[in-house]
Amino acid sequence: MFKHKHPYEPFIQKDTKKLIVGTLPPPRFTTGELLEKNVDFCYGSYYNSLWLFIDTIHNLNLRYDNSQEAIAQRKQFLIKNKIGVCDIVESAEREKIDASDLGMQNIKLRDVVGYLKQYPNIDTLLFTGGNSKNGPEYFFRRHIRDYKIKLELVSNEIPRIHQFTMPCTVQEFTEPRRIIKTVSLTSGSGAANISISRIPLYKQLKAKNPKFNTFDFRVMQYREFF
Repeated sequence: MFKHKHPYEPFIQKDTKKLIVGTLPPPRFTTGELLEKNVDFCYGSYYNSLWLFIDTIHNLNLRYDNSQEAIAQRKQFLIKNKIGVCDIVESAEREKIDASDLGMQNIKLRDVVGYLKQYPNIDTLLFTGGNSKNGPEYFFRRHIRDYKIKLELVSNEIPRIHQFTMPCTVQEFTEPRRIIKTVSLTSGSGAANISISRIPLYKQLKAKNPKFNTFDFRVMQYREFF
């Protein structure tokens, strides 16, 4: 059984407003056996594509390699744009060493609500996947049960948007309640391409422009939030 531990601590600043929430990077990031185009940082897998979307949106000209410069470029972007990263899975066990969310067992979750309390400027969670089993929204829903928090639907269009109210301490009862928005973005993994191809909006855009593809669709979706 492979012990898949998250290799990175949450990356959050005092003024962070948006928090990217995923599950776990591929096992090679835990073992240190990175590929040539991998960056040793959050979402550093070239095949995950999150940074490719962000790079395309902002024309960052990012490096895709194991260099310290590649890490620094990504940190600088996050800090400048007040975006943090706090994946929800701390560790899991796997019988098969791969990156499948469904393959995770004996899962230990991070206390994301605890981080929200620690960093009061955060007002948005960006899930890198929906509510499918062992996805980030799925785990977050499980996590917030301990705090007796429930997600309220705001928009059922893709990407689906919810909100919830942070629980108050006794001292906070006289202050305005803090509302957190959650956005369930389409996963950056290749496995999500099939589900994208079934989305009516994607079909419409593809019909108008045959060159329009699933990468373009994600860039269009992510642009609003990054």
